[in-house]
Amino acid sequence: MSALQAFVLGAVQGLGEFLPISSSGHLIVVPWLLGWPVQSLAFDVALHLGTLAAVLYAFLPDWLRLAASGIRCLLRARPFAEADARQLWLLALACVPGAAAGLLLDDWAETTFRAPLLVAATMAVMGGVLLVADGRAGSGRGGDVALAHAMLIGCAQALAIVPGVSRSGATISTALLLGYGRGESARFSFLLATPITAGAALVKLPKLFASDAPGAVWIGMAAAALFGFLSIRLLLGYVRTKDYRPFAYYRFAFSAVVAAVFAARALLR
Repeated sequence: MSALQAFVLGAVQGLGEFLPISSSGHLIVVPWLLGWPVQSLAFDVALHLGTLAAVLYAFLPDWLRLAASGIRCLLRARPFAEADARQLWLLALACVPGAAAGLLLDDWAETTFRAPLLVAATMAVMGGVLLVADGRAGSGRGGDVALAHAMLIGCAQALAIVPGVSRSGATISTALLLGYGRGESARFSFLLATPITAGAALVKLPKLFASDAPGAVWIGMAAAALFGFLSIRLLLGYVRTKDYRPFAYYRFAFSAVVAAVFAARALLR
């Protein structure tokens, strides 16, 4: 893998992980479109570590506050006494469906699900879901996320095991459908991304040391971290005054391009 390929795929991962457009779908389709070889598992792990660094850096004050509250309440034997402590446990519970899906369907995610036409289909379907959900966005509930709502958002996150669904797209859409505001939906989605991304990266960490192209790995990781942080800031700022419709339209266009290229290549065989 060249340095340019590593940088492009790292940028794709960083942008797609936090914008509701599916990083996994892009990491399958972009090399397919450009005729690049499929990247190694070690490289995928590096990209996840890059986006993990981005979300940790972006929300470090939040996680320190949540962790301090959780520890303080545990020491008092009142684990749910504070709002921050309650949110910490809600985030932990909401990660369970995604972790279970990752463990059960990981082999499929790396083989059966890696099909451009499947990505095109899921990109289009979830684009429609995002469009409908955006139309139901609330003005913001404030306060705690309800337990039932947190679990529903966590179940939506589990669907992201299928490329093209998008972890952020599924969780943001679900939060919007439940009546949360655009900004708070994105914020909860990003906080929920931290433990699940950390888990996915740590489970596959041994693969990282099997890399035979360490230079490309570091370039991809750095690009994923940089563009991941920028995409978080971009989306949080964007949704303060605007809606998610452009991301839904992008998903439709992306799906159409994949379908058209697939059909053209089939005709030329």
